Amino acid sequence: MFRLDNKIAVVIGGAGGIGEACAFALAHQGARVTVASRNLEKLEEVTKKINAEIGTGVSAAQVDVTHEGSVTALKDRLLQDYGRVDILVNAQGLNVKIPAVDTDMDKWDSLFSTNVRGVMLACKIFGKTMIERKQGKIINLSSVRGIRGVGRGNTIYGATKGAVDMITRNLAAEWAEYNINVNAIGPSLVITEMIKKAYANNPERLEALRASSLLKRFATPEDVAAACVFLASPETDFITGQILYVDGGLTAVG
Repeated sequence: MFRLDNKIAVVIGGAGGIGEACAFALAHQGARVTVASRNLEKLEEVTKKINAEIGTGVSAAQVDVTHEGSVTALKDRLLQDYGRVDILVNAQGLNVKIPAVDTDMDKWDSLFSTNVRGVMLACKIFGKTMIERKQGKIINLSSVRGIRGVGRGNTIYGATKGAVDMITRNLAAEWAEYNINVNAIGPSLVITEMIKKAYANNPERLEALRASSLLKRFATPEDVAAACVFLASPETDFITGQILYVDGGLTAVG
């Protein structure tokens, strides 16, 4: 089960953390994966690392998800190289923590540009090719912050993830007739290198968050990647419009 042999996948935001883990997991299950982001140097490091572990099959492509022409160019390259795209993973995302009364509207625009505009542009552009083939899987990275509020400066980020949730549900409804499954993954705090650095000066806060979780640990990138493989696989062809919470039970109790 959950094999993806001969499937063509693109992971946008695949230069590290969750995106890298998703790319590795998809490739491990047999998919041919292109990882894409702004940072081509980092992408090449990721592809070299993954290919060294599982063999060839992962390539890199530069893209700026906030610009329609750049996403279109990525789509054109993949169609030229492979003839189709079976799986789109939108793992791109930014986060800043700002008290609501101090909201910097430039940062607001920046987060919405990447987290919402970028997701919608990728869905629109790659979705069109999937509609033509009447087949496809789209997996958006959301967050528990799209459904649960928290009083720690997450208003902007939560707003973007709530938007991603509704994009996911509405596209699932609109594209069901074309046999396209659109789902999202909503993790709780995922321990990536970025998170470790963010909490480097406040380990007590990180430990308090861990202790408050039902399973007494944080999500790992691999936990999210497993959900990505699940939603990308043929075994979930009857699942669409869902937000799969990889949260250790957080949304079950609050």
